[in-house]
Amino acid sequence: MDKMRDGNSVKNTETQRHRGAQARWRAAVGSVSLCLCVFNAVITAQTKPVAERIQQCTVCHGSDGNSRVKNTPSLAGQPEFFLLNQLVLMREGVRPIEPMKPYVKDLQDSDIEAIAQYFAALEPKPSEEIPDPALMQRGAELAASLRCASCHLPDFAGRQQIPRLARQRMDYLIYSMKQFRDNTRSGADTLMSNVVAGLSDADLTALAHYSASIRSEK
Repeated sequence: MDKMRDGNSVKNTETQRHRGAQARWRAAVGSVSLCLCVFNAVITAQTKPVAERIQQCTVCHGSDGNSRVKNTPSLAGQPEFFLLNQLVLMREGVRPIEPMKPYVKDLQDSDIEAIAQYFAALEPKPSEEIPDPALMQRGAELAASLRCASCHLPDFAGRQQIPRLARQRMDYLIYSMKQFRDNTRSGADTLMSNVVAGLSDADLTALAHYSASIRSEK
């Protein structure tokens, strides 16, 4: 009887060891599978064709980079560094824009560089909006007094991190300047907030009509 008990005890111990090994094996396999899934998701995001990403941009910003959507900016002809900088700020959450979050969250640096280069090389074109001559005249006076050309250049083509205003959508310019004035634009340049502080909606509208109507070299 004692020998039988000893035999059963050994068998039980071996069975427990075997079950323990199986459990550890299943856990290891599960961990490896999870890692592979995460890895595959990362690789998929990293290898998404740049052309596909650009195509997504054109849905709102225009097939030629010139927006036809209200309050949505044209990207064509914007300074390359400006576009690159804005995309990085959006990706890092410094300048959160809700509609842009799904598109910028997994952008790689190489994607951002390619997108910026693509849109910077496109020709900026006037929107379908019609500038008002009287507002253009008032805007020119305001732009001169505010020295807008000292940063945006005399032809308002922009440079480096400073955006192009010429041939931009007027409604977007008004929308943006209101954000600067009212301090509701996240990740914004505080210099612009100081420039437009105290301006009325009518002033901002005049500036937009003048700025958008300027015909720069590109």
